[in-house]
Amino acid sequence: MATTQHSSALNPDIGATVLGYPRIGPRRELKKALESYWSGHTGTDELEATAAALRRSTWETLYANGLDSVPGNTFSFYDQVLDTAQLFDAVPERYRGLSTLGSYFAMARGRPGLSPLELTKWFDTNYHYLVPELSPDTRFRLATAKPLAEYREARELGITTRPVLPGPLTFLLLAKPAADSPAGFRTLDLLDGLLDVYAELLELLAAEGVAWVQFDEPAFVADRTPEELRALGSAYTRLCALPSRPSLLVAGYFGRLGDALGVLAGTGVEGLAVDLVSDERALAELTAERRLRDKTVVAGLVDGRNVWRTDLRAAVRTAACLLGSVRDLGVSTSCSLLHVPYDLDAERGLDPVVRQRLAFAAQKVTEVVTIARALREGTGAVAGELARADQARGLAGRRDDQVRARLSALRPEHRRRPGYARRAAAQRDRLRLPALTTTTIGSFPQTSEVRAARAGLRAGRIDEAGYTAAMRAEIERVVRLQEDIGLDVLVHGEPERNDMVQYFAERLDGFAATEHGWVQSYGSRCVRPPILHGDVSRARPITVGWSTYAQSLTDRPVKAMLTGPVTMLAWSFVRTDQPLAETADQVALALRDEVADLERAGLRIVQVDEPALRELLPPRQERQQEYVDWGVAAFRLATAGVADATQIHTHLCYSEFGDVIAAIDALDADVTSLEAARSTMEVLHDLAAAGFSRAVGPGVYDIHSPRVPDRDEIRAALAAAVAALPAERLWVNPDCGLKTRRYPEIEPALRALVEAAHAARQDSAPPSLR
Repeated sequence: MATTQHSSALNPDIGATVLGYPRIGPRRELKKALESYWSGHTGTDELEATAAALRRSTWETLYANGLDSVPGNTFSFYDQVLDTAQLFDAVPERYRGLSTLGSYFAMARGRPGLSPLELTKWFDTNYHYLVPELSPDTRFRLATAKPLAEYREARELGITTRPVLPGPLTFLLLAKPAADSPAGFRTLDLLDGLLDVYAELLELLAAEGVAWVQFDEPAFVADRTPEELRALGSAYTRLCALPSRPSLLVAGYFGRLGDALGVLAGTGVEGLAVDLVSDERALAELTAERRLRDKTVVAGLVDGRNVWRTDLRAAVRTAACLLGSVRDLGVSTSCSLLHVPYDLDAERGLDPVVRQRLAFAAQKVTEVVTIARALREGTGAVAGELARADQARGLAGRRDDQVRARLSALRPEHRRRPGYARRAAAQRDRLRLPALTTTTIGSFPQTSEVRAARAGLRAGRIDEAGYTAAMRAEIERVVRLQEDIGLDVLVHGEPERNDMVQYFAERLDGFAATEHGWVQSYGSRCVRPPILHGDVSRARPITVGWSTYAQSLTDRPVKAMLTGPVTMLAWSFVRTDQPLAETADQVALALRDEVADLERAGLRIVQVDEPALRELLPPRQERQQEYVDWGVAAFRLATAGVADATQIHTHLCYSEFGDVIAAIDALDADVTSLEAARSTMEVLHDLAAAGFSRAVGPGVYDIHSPRVPDRDEIRAALAAAVAALPAERLWVNPDCGLKTRRYPEIEPALRALVEAAHAARQDSAPPSLR
């Protein structure tokens, strides 16, 4: 066998590394500790002990697995952007006066009388971050010593870490002006003051002996203005001029850096970490930038966001292409491994063929180390690893010729419905709902009894008949509660569902589910993304029995609830051997069959949730329309086969909706519910300005916080909504499903919602009808 030798140009300080690692614990230890702490069952000491154990385990695992540089300061109780806001004292006035942890969790979750910070998606991922609120009065200072403390903590274990923080530009660009900020204020106006404290922190880290610091600047893989690019260059020029500082590694991920690459190359930063997975043009950008010959480049060759094994031979070839273009080379993951599960070795129930094709965080660390070793010692030193990777990548996913034939037969009319005016008239006649119709998004709290029944079925302690009886009892309880509260359109509460994506994935061919493949979504909220490994089809109805049972209990309309094709892809680990558009259409056809069965069974309203619609939007405008086109087409394929009188709803979750207003309109749903509580109804004004003509259900209270809103608070939110759109086109609902809340929280909140809606109907009715 031929052995490829490469002259060793690996940076000795960085070499093999990763940009970050999961932090929730292999068995969700952090989730359990947080929820115990929040409930008052344990105290600060127990929470801190769990955190310290998780940090130690991560550092020791990464060091033992052969990384040359171990990232530090990647642990967080909730979110790394929130950590940075607290580190630099960017704490709004309403949270001051509390303890350090009290203020931190109040910003994250709120508390009675205190609303939390806005929550939104971390670029195009399913991770959420807390949006800092900044104003001209914000005065940054070093308020905690977290990066320094965690560096010392690792050093006591004999491990030298590389502190990681959001970069100053990304921090400001992700923040928002506080509500009382004057017109024209921009968060970027605060850059000089923020750089002062970044500089102070760097000097402290240098005095401690820190060799490298990683600043994450993923905001610059998106389109940026000339002013923002100039600010990037001036910021790092200033930081590099410090007389005493560690070497700086600036990381851009989730896409190519584009113009920002040249800007950063023109500064004194010592290293750049570049994602070579997300965009195939990134390599050409690197080799064309001559100033990188004086830099360390950390090549992101292992996908940090998906679970497929790396093509190790191709990765080594790519790395070898860079050896003559840069001073020193490092090898890494494309982004933090925060977005994948911990360890494939924990999964014993996966199909062996599927399992051979996968790599979770632990395996990806091994892949990084293997690539680095191939560069140092030649490919012959890792011949066995390369051969096994070749064999795994040669395995094919499930193929279904019937599914492919259906795709080939699709025509434009399969994605079209008659005009909205005609549909709306038919739906008014059939449903006879009032203005400001009240409803919920779909799920109700998952009680301990519900979870026990599901666990009992899995373990064989109860049979299918016993499980069905338990779920039906819960559905009846939820329906009666909604009737008592006075909601106009009911839901069955989804007690049978473990997760809105996983539930469907487990019942569709072409998906595989994990047992321990947990990934953090936000705070203590964890999900188990399914693995979409082959052609997708539906063998039998999935939700029809539960929805029809709920409808049989009441004369009020019951919404049937499905998860849309874009969200099924966004919240799964998706095959990469065919275009996403084709995979989305396969899922859409399966859902289309389910929608048709629900309609035949007498359900008058079907909600197809797309909370991830904004999430998958590519960061650069040049690729956004292609995504919007296939995402909208897939949704319409799933929903366009119904009669005019059947009302189609959709739901969108925490995101910056301004970029996808046209896409929301193009979905052509009869009713669109979306998050608006934390963003104070901003999206409704965007919809109105865009000429959106269908019905909207803005979230009137935030379910991601345990605080219970009163009637006046919800009434104020409704007043703001009515100021943007006519009452007859508004629905009234929480901003998301209620699964993660408790009944003592949601019952008073929903009663307040109904009371506020009744009052708002009176306020908006013509004087003659009041």
